[in-house]
Amino acid sequence: MEQTNFQLKKQDTQSQEWSKRLHHATRATREDWIGRGVSYLCIGVIILVVASMLWFITSKGIATFTQNHVSLWKFLSGTDWSPSQGKIGALPMIVGSFAVTFAAAIVATPFAVGTAIFMTEISPNKGRKFLQPVIELLVGIPSVVYGFIGLAVVVPFMRHLVGGSGFGIISATFVLFVMVLPTITSMTVDSLRAVPRYYKEASLALGATRWQTVSKVILRSATPGILTAVIFGMARAFGEALAVQMVIGNAAVMPKDLISAASTLTSQLTTGIGDTIDGTLPNNALWSLALILLLMSLFFNALVRVIAKRGQLKHER
Repeated sequence: MEQTNFQLKKQDTQSQEWSKRLHHATRATREDWIGRGVSYLCIGVIILVVASMLWFITSKGIATFTQNHVSLWKFLSGTDWSPSQGKIGALPMIVGSFAVTFAAAIVATPFAVGTAIFMTEISPNKGRKFLQPVIELLVGIPSVVYGFIGLAVVVPFMRHLVGGSGFGIISATFVLFVMVLPTITSMTVDSLRAVPRYYKEASLALGATRWQTVSKVILRSATPGILTAVIFGMARAFGEALAVQMVIGNAAVMPKDLISAASTLTSQLTTGIGDTIDGTLPNNALWSLALILLLMSLFFNALVRVIAKRGQLKHER
């Protein structure tokens, strides 16, 4: 009887110990909790930083309209930029930014797509061996180097070719063309490689030539990715400051043609922000230009998401 009671007590004690072990967090569980906590903390810090930047730039940018009582329409449609005299028409810089951005994208896209086709369909081995390092090298070159090369090579060439000072939208376009080409090319290569292999095999099996397969099957399937690459390149060109500032001429006037000196939002910001006093109209006007840049960046990001979502739905169908 005593032995039986002893065994029951022993079993009860073991059951309590096993119950404590089951309810006690293991080392792996604690590490998982720590990992989750660190991840949530990093996410929270990122959200806080982004929200703070948005709030700071927005509050500074709208001061022109809330404190200085400048008309929004006059700010966006005015052509006279002279903040010290109370004239802050931002249309010349907006037109200049869009002009160099679209021109650089139009020039760079055919070269980027052609290079990507060569690297993926025509000569993948040579493309990966020779062109990939070149693209990576172009990505790593600082923008000031591009600007200096443009100042030393592109501007004198345009001066000799078309006359004038050589500074202008066309010079900035050539500089931005070289700067956005690696971005568009690398993303286009990824889009072409993401096309399912059986698309190509089915097209060739039906008797299509290689060019017909590339142009009518592969490129059409990769169109959403190519458009995303172009938009990323445009966003890169739209936000570029130093290289454009060195070759565009920095004249805050409405551009008459591609060879006339002009100004962009970024070039005007970099040249004027150091000569203004915080809280004054000239300083608030520059922050308003920065707000336009921020809104355009958000627009490009939203456009990329829309195109990516449509491309995903297209592939699912």
